[in-house]
Amino acid sequence: MMKVSIQVPTCELSDSDLRQMCQLGVDCIDFTQGGSFPGVREQGFPDLDQLLQLKRRVRSHGMEINRVTLPDMSTSFMLEEPGSEIQLENVSNAIKTFGEAGITLVRQRFAGDVFPYMAEEYTAVHRGGALVRGESLKRNLDKQPPTVEQLNAWWKRFDLVFGKLVPLAEEYEMKLAVHPSDTPYHNTPFGGLGLNRVIDSFPSRNVGLVYCVGTRGEAGGTPLVLDEIYQYGRKDKIFLVHFRNVRGSLATAGAFEEAMLDDGHMNMAKILLELHKVGYNGCINPDHITSLEMDRAPHRSAETKMNWVGWAYAIGYVKALLAALVEFRGGRD
Repeated sequence: MMKVSIQVPTCELSDSDLRQMCQLGVDCIDFTQGGSFPGVREQGFPDLDQLLQLKRRVRSHGMEINRVTLPDMSTSFMLEEPGSEIQLENVSNAIKTFGEAGITLVRQRFAGDVFPYMAEEYTAVHRGGALVRGESLKRNLDKQPPTVEQLNAWWKRFDLVFGKLVPLAEEYEMKLAVHPSDTPYHNTPFGGLGLNRVIDSFPSRNVGLVYCVGTRGEAGGTPLVLDEIYQYGRKDKIFLVHFRNVRGSLATAGAFEEAMLDDGHMNMAKILLELHKVGYNGCINPDHITSLEMDRAPHRSAETKMNWVGWAYAIGYVKALLAALVEFRGGRD
């Protein structure tokens, strides 16, 4: 049965935040920032005792930790600068710590997997004044995308990291995932070809994707997303789904704008049905929550960093789709 998760950028969650998640029917929490865990700043990887305390605290509110993020592999590491190898040791220790804490899904980030200079970001105004992120392709005469040689060097560093982490993931029975390059500009490493490269290079059942519907929709809309869900999902390579709608795409309009789940160009119900067809039973995670009126100053409480009105809308929408899916399919999936 698919569940609903919520993503947070910090481990410093108030009791009020956790109660609100529980009240909305959230099943799991995804921690998105590898540097946010206690101990990372001091020793380079999480402290096990404090991690277990966090896990117990989340469980006390009826939820589980679903996904965590390893410390980032920085630009200095990807460029093979002196002294950067300690980062690989730190992420290795981090995955061991998460494994000892019984956490089963980790994501690894890599600097250089996006080329932000290839587009211009702007804020678009949608229904009723909702504020969303948009991006439009532009020519940048001062900076060009990486050459084939530079990309090959990038992949060499990636292979070094995964060559170390995959055996650890297998040892601790953890799933190790990457997220598609967001934004999916031409030839970004974790684009359509790069995601397949990861799976082909590391054919372990423990290696897969945080599949982001919105990011891949930015690349090609609903048809591309449905094809990729079939491609990756039937091979059990989708470990978590980021669920977000968009208007337009880089392929069709040279631009896109994020949108509320019911207000974009993609058919989110059809996408959820396709996930069901390939047997996906992980978490559905609404992401990039739209900025709504009551989530902005002066209405927003200073006690929380969460956009609770936007989250309530997104979580309710997903839970309604999941309930309809059970009814439509004639029973529990």
